[in-house]
Amino acid sequence: MASKSVSKLKLRAFALGGIHEIGKNLYVLEFGEDIIVVDCGVAFPEDDQLGIDLVIPDFSYLVKNRDRVKGVILTHGHEDHIGAVPYFMRELNVPLYGTTLTLGLSELKLKEHGLLNTVKRHCIQPGQSFKLGKHFEIEFISVTHSIAGAVALAIKTPAGVIVHTGDFKIDHTPIQGEKMDLQRFAELGKAGVLLFMCDSTNVELKGYTISERQVAESFENIFNKTQNNRIIVATFSSNIPRIQQIVNTAKRHGRRVAFVGRSMLNVVKVASELGYLNIPDKVLINIGDIKNYVDGQLVTITTGSQGEAMSALTRMSTNDHKQVEIKHGDRVIISASSIPGNEKSITRLINDLFKKGADVIYESLAEIHVSGHAKQEEIKLMHALLAPKYFMPIHGEYKHLKHHCELAAGMGMPRENVFLTNLGEVLEIGNEGAKINGTVTNGQVFVDGLGIGDVGNIVIRDRKILSEDGIIIVALSVEVETGQIISGPDIISRGFVYVRESDSLMEEMRAAARKALEKCERRNIVEYSYIKTEIRDAVKDFVWQKTKRNPMILPVIMEV
Repeated sequence: MASKSVSKLKLRAFALGGIHEIGKNLYVLEFGEDIIVVDCGVAFPEDDQLGIDLVIPDFSYLVKNRDRVKGVILTHGHEDHIGAVPYFMRELNVPLYGTTLTLGLSELKLKEHGLLNTVKRHCIQPGQSFKLGKHFEIEFISVTHSIAGAVALAIKTPAGVIVHTGDFKIDHTPIQGEKMDLQRFAELGKAGVLLFMCDSTNVELKGYTISERQVAESFENIFNKTQNNRIIVATFSSNIPRIQQIVNTAKRHGRRVAFVGRSMLNVVKVASELGYLNIPDKVLINIGDIKNYVDGQLVTITTGSQGEAMSALTRMSTNDHKQVEIKHGDRVIISASSIPGNEKSITRLINDLFKKGADVIYESLAEIHVSGHAKQEEIKLMHALLAPKYFMPIHGEYKHLKHHCELAAGMGMPRENVFLTNLGEVLEIGNEGAKINGTVTNGQVFVDGLGIGDVGNIVIRDRKILSEDGIIIVALSVEVETGQIISGPDIISRGFVYVRESDSLMEEMRAAARKALEKCERRNIVEYSYIKTEIRDAVKDFVWQKTKRNPMILPVIMEV
Protein backbone atom coordinates (compact mmCIF):
# COMPACT_ATOMS: atom_id res chain seq x y z
CA MET A 1 0.00 0.00 0.00
CA ALA A 2 2.85 2.36 0.89
CA SER A 3 4.67 1.68 -2.37
CA LYS A 4 1.49 2.34 -4.28
CA SER A 5 1.12 5.76 -2.63
CA VAL A 6 4.77 6.56 -3.41
CA SER A 7 4.22 5.63 -7.05
CA LYS A 8 1.53 8.27 -7.25
CA LEU A 9 3.83 11.03 -5.99
CA LYS A 10 5.36 13.44 -8.48
CA LEU A 11 8.85 14.82 -8.77
CA ARG A 12 8.94 18.62 -8.78
CA ALA A 13 11.97 20.56 -10.04
CA PHE A 14 12.41 24.33 -10.27
CA ALA A 15 14.99 27.10 -10.06
CA LEU A 16 14.96 30.05 -7.67
CA GLY A 17 18.08 31.42 -9.36
CA GLY A 18 20.54 30.55 -12.11
CA ILE A 19 18.23 30.58 -15.12
CA HIS A 20 17.63 33.62 -17.34
CA GLU A 21 20.69 35.05 -15.58
CA ILE A 22 24.33 34.39 -14.80
CA GLY A 23 24.78 33.74 -11.08
CA LYS A 24 22.48 33.32 -8.08
CA ASN A 25 22.27 29.55 -8.67
CA LEU A 26 19.70 27.77 -6.53
CA TYR A 27 17.76 24.71 -7.67
CA VAL A 28 15.04 22.87 -5.76
CA LEU A 29 13.90 19.26 -6.02
CA GLU A 30 10.78 17.95 -4.25
CA PHE A 31 9.38 14.49 -3.81
CA GLY A 32 6.61 13.82 -1.35
CA GLU A 33 7.38 15.68 1.87
CA ASP A 34 11.09 15.97 1.08
CA ILE A 35 12.78 19.06 -0.38
CA ILE A 36 16.48 19.32 -1.22
CA VAL A 37 18.36 22.41 -2.40
CA VAL A 38 21.23 22.32 -4.89
CA ASP A 39 23.62 25.29 -4.63
CA CYS A 40 22.97 28.63 -2.97
CA GLY A 41 24.76 31.42 -4.81
CA VAL A 42 24.84 35.18 -5.23
CA ALA A 43 24.79 37.49 -8.22
CA PHE A 44 26.62 40.78 -8.33
CA PRO A 45 24.62 43.98 -8.76
CA GLU A 46 24.00 45.48 -12.17
CA ASP A 47 24.85 49.10 -12.95
CA ASP A 48 21.34 50.35 -12.17
CA GLN A 49 21.19 48.60 -8.77
CA LEU A 50 22.85 51.51 -7.03
CA GLY A 51 24.46 50.91 -3.64
CA ILE A 52 23.67 47.21 -3.62
CA ASP A 53 26.44 44.85 -2.49
CA LEU A 54 24.97 41.47 -3.45
CA VAL A 55 21.84 39.96 -4.97
CA ILE A 56 20.56 36.70 -3.47
CA PRO A 57 17.60 34.45 -4.33
CA ASP A 58 14.23 34.89 -2.66
CA PHE A 59 14.02 32.03 -0.13
CA SER A 60 10.36 32.70 0.79
CA TYR A 61 9.01 29.41 -0.56
CA LEU A 62 11.64 27.39 1.27
CA VAL A 63 11.14 29.32 4.52
CA LYS A 64 7.41 28.66 4.26
CA ASN A 65 8.18 24.93 3.85
CA ARG A 66 11.10 24.86 6.29
CA ASP A 67 10.07 21.57 7.91
CA ARG A 68 10.37 19.80 4.56
CA VAL A 69 13.84 21.10 3.61
CA LYS A 70 16.35 18.31 4.29
CA GLY A 71 19.62 19.96 3.28
CA VAL A 72 21.69 22.08 0.89
CA ILE A 73 24.08 20.35 -1.53
CA LEU A 74 26.91 22.39 -3.04
CA THR A 75 28.41 21.40 -6.38
CA HIS A 76 31.54 23.59 -6.08
CA GLY A 77 33.00 26.63 -4.35
CA HIS A 78 32.37 29.56 -6.70
CA GLU A 79 30.54 32.61 -5.35
CA ASP A 80 27.58 32.16 -7.67
CA HIS A 81 27.04 28.74 -6.06
CA ILE A 82 27.97 29.26 -2.38
CA GLY A 83 27.83 33.02 -1.76
CA ALA A 84 24.29 33.06 -0.35
CA VAL A 85 24.83 30.14 2.06
CA PRO A 86 25.09 32.30 5.22
CA TYR A 87 21.97 34.28 4.29
CA PHE A 88 20.10 31.02 3.68
CA MET A 89 21.29 29.48 6.93
CA ARG A 90 20.04 32.48 8.90
CA GLU A 91 16.55 31.54 7.73
CA LEU A 92 16.80 27.74 7.59
CA ASN A 93 19.53 26.03 9.53
CA VAL A 94 19.76 22.74 7.64
CA PRO A 95 22.73 20.41 6.96
CA LEU A 96 25.27 21.47 4.32
CA TYR A 97 26.95 18.95 1.99
CA GLY A 98 30.00 19.45 -0.23
CA THR A 99 33.52 18.35 -1.04
CA THR A 100 36.50 19.35 1.11
CA LEU A 101 37.40 22.60 -0.64
CA THR A 102 33.79 23.62 -1.25
CA LEU A 103 33.01 23.30 2.45
CA GLY A 104 36.26 25.03 3.38
CA LEU A 105 35.33 28.09 1.32
CA SER A 106 31.76 28.00 2.65
CA GLU A 107 33.07 27.92 6.21
CA LEU A 108 34.85 31.23 5.60
CA LYS A 109 31.46 32.80 4.91
CA LEU A 110 29.72 31.09 7.80
CA LYS A 111 32.46 32.27 10.14
CA GLU A 112 32.06 35.88 8.98
CA HIS A 113 28.35 35.67 9.81
CA GLY A 114 28.83 33.96 13.17
CA LEU A 115 27.20 30.73 11.97
CA LEU A 116 30.16 28.36 11.86
CA ASN A 117 29.28 26.58 15.11
CA THR A 118 25.57 26.25 14.40
CA VAL A 119 25.51 24.83 10.84
CA LYS A 120 26.10 21.09 10.46
CA ARG A 121 28.49 20.31 7.61
CA HIS A 122 29.09 16.97 5.91
CA CYS A 123 32.15 16.39 3.71
CA ILE A 124 31.37 14.06 0.79
CA GLN A 125 33.95 12.87 -1.73
CA PRO A 126 33.37 12.02 -5.42
CA GLY A 127 32.06 8.47 -5.67
CA GLN A 128 30.32 8.60 -2.31
CA SER A 129 26.53 8.60 -1.79
CA PHE A 130 24.28 9.71 1.05
CA LYS A 131 20.57 9.86 1.80
CA LEU A 132 18.43 12.91 2.50
CA GLY A 133 14.91 12.49 3.76
CA LYS A 134 12.88 9.43 2.82
CA HIS A 135 13.12 9.72 -0.94
CA PHE A 136 16.49 11.19 -2.03
CA GLU A 137 19.84 9.47 -2.42
CA ILE A 138 22.62 11.71 -3.77
CA GLU A 139 25.85 10.55 -5.39
CA PHE A 140 28.80 12.90 -6.00
CA ILE A 141 30.47 12.45 -9.42
CA SER A 142 33.83 14.04 -10.23
CA VAL A 143 33.79 16.74 -12.93
CA THR A 144 36.43 19.17 -14.14
CA HIS A 145 35.90 22.92 -13.76
CA SER A 146 37.98 26.02 -12.94
CA ILE A 147 38.07 25.09 -9.26
CA ALA A 148 39.04 21.86 -7.55
CA GLY A 149 36.42 19.73 -5.82
CA ALA A 150 33.67 20.32 -8.38
CA VAL A 151 31.06 17.59 -8.68
CA ALA A 152 27.96 16.66 -10.61
CA LEU A 153 25.07 14.99 -8.80
CA ALA A 154 23.20 11.79 -9.53
CA ILE A 155 20.03 12.06 -7.46
CA LYS A 156 18.01 8.87 -7.08
CA THR A 157 14.29 9.15 -6.32
CA PRO A 158 11.39 6.68 -6.53
CA ALA A 159 10.41 8.42 -9.77
CA GLY A 160 13.85 7.96 -11.37
CA VAL A 161 17.36 9.41 -11.49
CA ILE A 162 18.09 13.12 -11.91
CA VAL A 163 21.54 14.17 -13.14
CA HIS A 164 22.62 17.74 -12.28
CA THR A 165 25.97 18.64 -13.83
CA GLY A 166 26.85 21.68 -11.74
CA ASP A 167 29.41 23.71 -13.71
CA PHE A 168 31.72 21.58 -15.83
CA LYS A 169 33.95 21.18 -18.84
CA ILE A 170 35.65 18.03 -20.05
CA ASP A 171 39.36 18.55 -19.35
CA HIS A 172 41.44 15.41 -19.85
CA THR A 173 44.56 17.04 -18.37
CA PRO A 174 43.34 18.99 -15.32
CA ILE A 175 45.86 20.92 -13.24
CA GLN A 176 44.27 19.70 -10.02
CA GLY A 177 41.85 17.06 -8.91
CA GLU A 178 40.46 13.99 -10.62
CA LYS A 179 39.54 13.69 -14.26
CA MET A 180 35.88 13.85 -15.16
CA ASP A 181 34.24 10.50 -14.47
CA LEU A 182 32.74 9.95 -17.92
CA GLN A 183 32.44 6.23 -17.25
CA ARG A 184 30.02 6.86 -14.39
CA PHE A 185 27.86 9.08 -16.60
CA ALA A 186 27.77 6.33 -19.22
CA GLU A 187 26.68 3.83 -16.55
CA LEU A 188 23.90 6.13 -15.41
CA GLY A 189 22.75 6.62 -18.99
CA LYS A 190 22.66 2.89 -19.57
CA ALA A 191 20.57 2.36 -16.42
CA GLY A 192 18.21 5.20 -17.37
CA VAL A 193 18.05 8.92 -16.53
CA LEU A 194 14.69 10.55 -15.88
CA LEU A 195 15.73 14.23 -15.84
CA PHE A 196 18.91 15.94 -16.99
CA MET A 197 19.77 19.43 -15.66
CA CYS A 198 22.83 20.75 -17.50
CA ASP A 199 25.13 23.80 -17.45
CA SER A 200 24.33 26.01 -20.48
CA THR A 201 26.89 28.83 -20.15
CA ASN A 202 28.96 28.09 -23.28
CA VAL A 203 26.35 26.26 -25.34
CA GLU A 204 26.56 28.92 -28.07
CA LEU A 205 30.24 28.19 -28.68
CA LYS A 206 31.23 25.44 -31.10
CA GLY A 207 33.91 22.88 -30.46
CA TYR A 208 35.63 22.06 -27.17
CA THR A 209 36.89 24.20 -24.29
CA ILE A 210 40.67 23.99 -24.22
CA SER A 211 42.52 22.57 -21.23
CA GLU A 212 43.69 24.72 -18.34
CA ARG A 213 47.21 23.55 -19.17
CA GLN A 214 47.11 25.70 -22.30
CA VAL A 215 47.28 28.75 -20.05
CA ALA A 216 50.57 27.51 -18.54
CA GLU A 217 52.29 27.90 -21.92
CA SER A 218 51.02 31.47 -22.26
CA PHE A 219 52.27 32.39 -18.79
CA GLU A 220 55.66 30.85 -19.59
CA ASN A 221 55.97 32.97 -22.72
CA ILE A 222 54.99 36.16 -20.90
CA PHE A 223 57.45 35.51 -18.05
CA ASN A 224 60.22 34.81 -20.59
CA LYS A 225 59.60 38.20 -22.22
CA THR A 226 59.47 40.06 -18.89
CA GLN A 227 62.95 40.16 -17.45
CA ASN A 228 63.31 43.35 -15.42
CA ASN A 229 59.78 44.45 -14.63
CA ARG A 230 57.16 43.51 -12.09
CA ILE A 231 54.42 41.10 -13.11
CA ILE A 232 50.95 41.66 -11.64
CA VAL A 233 48.29 39.03 -12.34
CA ALA A 234 44.59 39.60 -11.66
CA THR A 235 42.38 36.53 -11.52
CA PHE A 236 39.42 35.13 -9.61
CA SER A 237 40.46 34.23 -6.08
CA SER A 238 38.60 30.93 -6.39
CA ASN A 239 40.50 29.84 -9.50
CA ILE A 240 43.02 27.85 -7.51
CA PRO A 241 44.43 25.85 -10.49
CA ARG A 242 45.26 29.19 -12.17
CA ILE A 243 46.90 30.51 -9.03
CA GLN A 244 48.96 27.31 -8.77
CA GLN A 245 50.17 27.73 -12.35
CA ILE A 246 51.23 31.32 -11.70
CA VAL A 247 53.11 30.26 -8.55
CA ASN A 248 54.83 27.41 -10.42
CA THR A 249 55.88 29.72 -13.25
CA ALA A 250 57.15 32.33 -10.79
CA LYS A 251 59.31 29.73 -9.04
CA ARG A 252 60.84 28.56 -12.32
CA HIS A 253 61.80 32.15 -13.08
CA GLY A 254 63.19 32.86 -9.63
CA ARG A 255 60.47 35.32 -8.66
CA ARG A 256 58.80 35.87 -5.30
CA VAL A 257 55.00 35.88 -5.05
CA ALA A 258 52.81 38.24 -2.99
CA PHE A 259 49.04 38.01 -2.72
CA VAL A 260 46.80 41.06 -2.54
CA GLY A 261 43.08 41.42 -1.81
CA ARG A 262 41.03 40.18 1.13
CA SER A 263 39.20 37.40 -0.73
CA MET A 264 42.46 36.28 -2.40
CA LEU A 265 44.25 36.00 0.95
CA ASN A 266 41.34 34.10 2.53
CA VAL A 267 41.03 31.59 -0.31
CA VAL A 268 44.79 31.03 -0.56
CA LYS A 269 44.92 30.35 3.19
CA VAL A 270 42.09 27.80 3.06
CA ALA A 271 43.33 26.13 -0.15
CA SER A 272 46.87 25.82 1.26
CA GLU A 273 45.66 24.36 4.56
CA LEU A 274 43.51 21.78 2.74
CA GLY A 275 46.32 20.80 0.35
CA TYR A 276 44.79 22.22 -2.83
CA LEU A 277 47.49 24.87 -3.24
CA ASN A 278 51.20 24.17 -2.91
CA ILE A 279 53.45 27.20 -2.51
CA PRO A 280 57.14 26.18 -2.36
CA ASP A 281 59.40 27.45 0.41
CA LYS A 282 60.91 30.92 -0.01
CA VAL A 283 58.52 31.82 -2.85
CA LEU A 284 55.77 33.48 -0.81
CA ILE A 285 56.41 36.95 0.63
CA ASN A 286 54.21 39.47 2.41
CA ILE A 287 52.96 42.31 0.23
CA GLY A 288 54.58 44.76 2.64
CA ASP A 289 58.00 43.28 1.84
CA ILE A 290 57.99 43.90 -1.91
CA LYS A 291 60.05 47.05 -1.37
CA ASN A 292 62.95 44.78 -0.41
CA TYR A 293 63.12 43.23 -3.90
CA VAL A 294 63.94 44.53 -7.34
CA ASP A 295 61.10 44.59 -9.88
CA GLY A 296 62.34 41.60 -11.86
CA GLN A 297 62.03 39.41 -8.76
CA LEU A 298 58.34 40.07 -8.10
CA VAL A 299 54.96 38.61 -9.02
CA THR A 300 51.81 39.98 -7.41
CA ILE A 301 48.59 37.95 -7.62
CA THR A 302 45.57 40.11 -6.96
CA THR A 303 41.80 40.41 -7.10
CA GLY A 304 40.09 42.89 -9.41
CA SER A 305 39.86 41.11 -12.76
CA GLN A 306 36.29 42.45 -13.18
CA GLY A 307 37.21 46.09 -12.56
CA GLU A 308 35.31 46.19 -9.25
CA ALA A 309 35.49 49.69 -7.77
CA MET A 310 36.98 48.66 -4.42
CA SER A 311 39.15 45.78 -5.65
CA ALA A 312 42.90 45.76 -5.10
CA LEU A 313 43.84 46.17 -8.79
CA THR A 314 41.46 49.10 -9.30
CA ARG A 315 42.87 50.84 -6.22
CA MET A 316 46.40 50.22 -7.52
CA SER A 317 45.47 51.88 -10.81
CA THR A 318 44.16 54.99 -9.04
CA ASN A 319 47.03 55.35 -6.52
CA ASP A 320 44.62 54.41 -3.76
CA HIS A 321 46.33 51.22 -2.59
CA LYS A 322 48.52 51.47 0.52
CA GLN A 323 51.21 49.03 -0.61
CA VAL A 324 51.20 48.77 -4.40
CA GLU A 325 51.02 51.48 -7.02
CA ILE A 326 51.06 50.79 -10.75
CA LYS A 327 54.12 52.32 -12.37
CA HIS A 328 55.63 52.58 -15.81
CA GLY A 329 56.86 49.23 -17.10
CA ASP A 330 54.68 46.99 -14.94
CA ARG A 331 53.29 44.03 -16.86
CA VAL A 332 49.67 43.51 -15.80
CA ILE A 333 47.93 40.28 -16.83
CA ILE A 334 44.14 40.11 -16.50
CA SER A 335 43.62 36.36 -16.44
CA ALA A 336 39.82 36.14 -16.51
CA SER A 337 36.93 36.62 -18.87
CA SER A 338 34.38 39.33 -18.22
CA ILE A 339 31.21 38.44 -16.36
CA PRO A 340 28.25 39.81 -18.38
CA GLY A 341 27.56 43.36 -17.24
CA ASN A 342 31.17 44.06 -16.20
CA GLU A 343 32.50 44.96 -19.65
CA LYS A 344 32.50 48.71 -19.06
CA SER A 345 34.26 48.56 -15.71
CA ILE A 346 36.92 46.20 -17.11
CA THR A 347 37.53 48.47 -20.11
CA ARG A 348 37.83 51.46 -17.77
CA LEU A 349 40.36 49.57 -15.65
CA ILE A 350 42.45 48.56 -18.66
CA ASN A 351 42.50 52.16 -19.89
CA ASP A 352 43.57 53.43 -16.46
CA LEU A 353 46.37 50.84 -16.32
CA PHE A 354 47.65 51.87 -19.75
CA LYS A 355 47.56 55.54 -18.69
CA LYS A 356 49.79 54.67 -15.74
CA GLY A 357 52.37 53.25 -18.15
CA ALA A 358 51.65 49.57 -17.59
CA ASP A 359 51.81 46.95 -20.32
CA VAL A 360 48.40 45.26 -20.05
CA ILE A 361 47.71 41.79 -21.39
CA TYR A 362 44.08 40.63 -21.46
CA GLU A 363 42.11 37.79 -22.98
CA SER A 364 41.84 39.11 -26.53
CA LEU A 365 45.65 39.53 -26.73
CA ALA A 366 46.81 36.14 -25.42
CA GLU A 367 45.50 32.79 -24.19
CA ILE A 368 45.76 33.77 -20.52
CA HIS A 369 42.32 32.48 -19.61
CA VAL A 370 40.24 29.45 -20.50
CA SER A 371 36.65 28.96 -19.53
CA GLY A 372 35.53 26.47 -16.92
CA HIS A 373 32.37 25.71 -18.89
CA ALA A 374 31.72 23.14 -21.60
CA LYS A 375 31.21 24.11 -25.23
CA GLN A 376 28.83 22.46 -27.69
CA GLU A 377 30.70 19.22 -28.37
CA GLU A 378 31.25 18.48 -24.69
CA ILE A 379 27.58 19.20 -23.95
CA LYS A 380 26.55 16.91 -26.82
CA LEU A 381 28.71 14.13 -25.37
CA MET A 382 26.92 14.44 -22.02
CA HIS A 383 23.52 14.24 -23.72
CA ALA A 384 24.66 11.19 -25.69
CA LEU A 385 26.03 9.42 -22.60
CA LEU A 386 22.98 10.07 -20.43
CA ALA A 387 20.17 9.81 -23.01
CA PRO A 388 17.67 11.41 -20.60
CA LYS A 389 13.91 11.11 -20.88
CA TYR A 390 13.37 14.76 -19.91
CA PHE A 391 15.71 17.76 -20.09
CA MET A 392 15.78 21.11 -18.28
CA PRO A 393 18.66 23.49 -19.16
CA ILE A 394 20.12 25.50 -16.26
CA HIS A 395 22.85 28.05 -15.57
CA GLY A 396 22.56 30.65 -18.29
CA GLU A 397 20.70 33.61 -19.69
CA TYR A 398 17.58 33.02 -21.78
CA LYS A 399 19.56 32.85 -25.03
CA HIS A 400 21.80 30.13 -23.58
CA LEU A 401 18.84 28.07 -22.37
CA LYS A 402 17.13 28.48 -25.75
CA HIS A 403 20.20 27.31 -27.65
CA HIS A 404 20.56 24.37 -25.29
CA CYS A 405 16.95 23.31 -25.92
CA GLU A 406 17.63 23.41 -29.66
CA LEU A 407 20.78 21.34 -29.18
CA ALA A 408 18.84 18.70 -27.22
CA ALA A 409 16.13 18.56 -29.87
CA GLY A 410 18.78 18.34 -32.57
CA MET A 411 20.15 15.23 -30.86
CA GLY A 412 16.80 13.52 -31.10
CA MET A 413 14.98 14.41 -27.91
CA PRO A 414 11.24 14.94 -28.44
CA ARG A 415 10.55 18.67 -28.11
CA GLU A 416 7.68 17.98 -25.71
CA ASN A 417 10.26 16.47 -23.31
CA VAL A 418 12.48 19.57 -23.34
CA PHE A 419 11.48 22.28 -20.82
CA LEU A 420 12.74 25.86 -20.87
CA THR A 421 11.36 27.14 -17.57
CA ASN A 422 11.17 30.53 -15.91
CA LEU A 423 12.32 31.28 -12.38
CA GLY A 424 9.97 29.63 -9.92
CA GLU A 425 8.17 27.68 -12.63
CA VAL A 426 7.66 24.08 -11.50
CA LEU A 427 8.45 21.15 -13.77
CA GLU A 428 6.33 18.25 -12.51
CA ILE A 429 7.10 14.68 -13.54
CA GLY A 430 4.81 11.75 -12.81
CA ASN A 431 3.73 8.40 -14.27
CA GLU A 432 1.56 10.13 -16.86
CA GLY A 433 4.35 12.40 -18.13
CA ALA A 434 5.87 15.80 -17.46
CA LYS A 435 4.43 19.31 -17.55
CA ILE A 436 4.84 22.80 -16.14
CA ASN A 437 2.49 23.04 -13.19
CA GLY A 438 2.35 26.35 -11.35
CA THR A 439 4.87 28.81 -9.99
CA VAL A 440 6.36 29.31 -6.54
CA THR A 441 7.45 32.61 -4.99
CA ASN A 442 10.70 33.76 -6.58
CA GLY A 443 12.72 36.87 -7.29
CA GLN A 444 15.78 38.67 -6.05
CA VAL A 445 16.64 40.06 -2.63
CA PHE A 446 19.11 42.92 -2.31
CA VAL A 447 21.88 42.90 0.30
CA ASP A 448 22.95 46.44 1.23
CA GLY A 449 25.47 46.54 4.05
CA LEU A 450 23.86 44.72 6.99
CA GLY A 451 20.41 45.09 5.48
CA ILE A 452 18.92 42.05 3.76
CA GLY A 453 15.75 42.64 1.80
CA ASP A 454 15.08 46.08 3.29
CA VAL A 455 16.00 47.70 -0.02
CA GLY A 456 13.43 46.98 -2.72
CA ASN A 457 12.69 48.18 -6.22
CA ILE A 458 11.14 51.45 -4.95
CA VAL A 459 14.33 52.34 -3.06
CA ILE A 460 16.43 51.43 -6.10
CA ARG A 461 14.18 53.63 -8.24
CA ASP A 462 14.63 56.54 -5.81
CA ARG A 463 18.39 56.07 -5.84
CA LYS A 464 18.33 56.10 -9.62
CA ILE A 465 16.36 59.36 -9.67
CA LEU A 466 18.75 60.91 -7.17
CA SER A 467 21.77 59.82 -9.21
CA GLU A 468 20.35 61.18 -12.46
CA ASP A 469 18.48 64.39 -11.52
CA GLY A 470 19.24 65.11 -7.88
CA ILE A 471 16.92 66.27 -5.12
CA ILE A 472 15.08 69.49 -4.26
CA ILE A 473 13.96 70.00 -0.66
CA VAL A 474 11.17 72.50 -0.01
CA ALA A 475 11.30 73.42 3.68
CA LEU A 476 8.88 75.56 5.72
CA SER A 477 8.07 76.10 9.39
CA VAL A 478 4.54 76.42 10.83
CA GLU A 479 3.24 77.51 14.22
CA VAL A 480 1.81 74.46 16.02
CA GLU A 481 -1.26 76.09 17.54
CA THR A 482 -2.39 78.33 14.68
CA GLY A 483 -0.97 76.48 11.68
CA GLN A 484 0.40 79.79 10.35
CA ILE A 485 3.56 79.73 8.25
CA ILE A 486 6.41 81.28 10.21
CA SER A 487 9.21 80.90 7.63
CA GLY A 488 9.75 79.56 4.16
CA PRO A 489 9.26 77.99 1.82
CA ASP A 490 13.03 77.67 1.38
CA ILE A 491 14.59 75.70 -1.48
CA ILE A 492 17.57 73.40 -0.87
CA SER A 493 19.05 71.65 -3.91
CA ARG A 494 21.57 68.81 -4.19
CA GLY A 495 22.69 67.28 -7.48
CA PHE A 496 20.24 69.40 -9.48
CA VAL A 497 21.82 72.74 -10.33
CA TYR A 498 24.63 74.84 -8.93
CA VAL A 499 22.61 77.11 -6.64
CA ARG A 500 24.91 80.14 -6.75
CA GLU A 501 24.47 80.39 -10.51
CA SER A 502 20.72 79.75 -10.45
CA ASP A 503 19.26 82.38 -8.12
CA SER A 504 16.40 83.21 -10.46
CA LEU A 505 15.42 79.56 -10.88
CA MET A 506 15.48 79.06 -7.09
CA GLU A 507 13.25 82.09 -6.61
CA GLU A 508 10.78 80.86 -9.22
CA MET A 509 10.60 77.44 -7.51
CA ARG A 510 9.95 79.23 -4.23
CA ALA A 511 7.13 81.16 -5.88
CA ALA A 512 5.61 77.94 -7.25
CA ALA A 513 5.68 76.45 -3.73
CA ARG A 514 4.06 79.61 -2.29
CA LYS A 515 1.21 79.40 -4.81
CA ALA A 516 0.56 75.80 -3.75
CA LEU A 517 0.44 76.90 -0.10
CA GLU A 518 -1.91 79.79 -0.87
CA LYS A 519 -4.18 77.36 -2.72
CA CYS A 520 -4.34 75.15 0.37
CA GLU A 521 -5.05 78.16 2.63
CA ARG A 522 -7.97 79.30 0.44
CA ARG A 523 -9.46 75.81 0.67
CA ASN A 524 -8.81 75.59 4.45
CA ILE A 525 -6.67 72.47 4.03
CA VAL A 526 -4.58 71.76 7.14
CA GLU A 527 -3.53 68.14 6.61
CA TYR A 528 0.24 68.08 6.18
CA SER A 529 0.19 65.08 3.82
CA TYR A 530 -2.17 66.90 1.42
CA ILE A 531 -0.15 70.13 1.62
CA LYS A 532 3.07 68.24 0.87
CA THR A 533 1.45 66.60 -2.17
CA GLU A 534 0.32 70.00 -3.51
CA ILE A 535 3.81 71.48 -3.05
CA ARG A 536 5.46 68.45 -4.64
CA ASP A 537 3.20 68.52 -7.70
CA ALA A 538 3.52 72.27 -8.19
CA VAL A 539 7.33 72.35 -7.95
CA LYS A 540 7.68 69.19 -10.05
CA ASP A 541 5.55 70.63 -12.87
CA PHE A 542 7.43 73.93 -12.80
CA VAL A 543 10.88 72.27 -12.83
CA TRP A 544 9.91 70.02 -15.73
CA GLN A 545 8.61 72.95 -17.80
CA LYS A 546 11.73 75.00 -17.11
CA THR A 547 14.48 72.35 -17.30
CA LYS A 548 12.99 69.11 -18.68
CA ARG A 549 14.50 67.39 -15.63
CA ASN A 550 12.75 65.24 -13.07
CA PRO A 551 14.52 65.56 -9.69
CA MET A 552 13.08 64.12 -6.49
CA ILE A 553 10.96 66.75 -4.73
CA LEU A 554 10.91 66.42 -0.94
CA PRO A 555 8.64 68.85 0.97
CA VAL A 556 9.51 69.18 4.68
CA ILE A 557 7.13 70.85 7.17
CA MET A 558 8.60 71.64 10.62
CA GLU A 559 6.37 72.50 13.55
CA VAL A 560 7.54 75.27 15.87
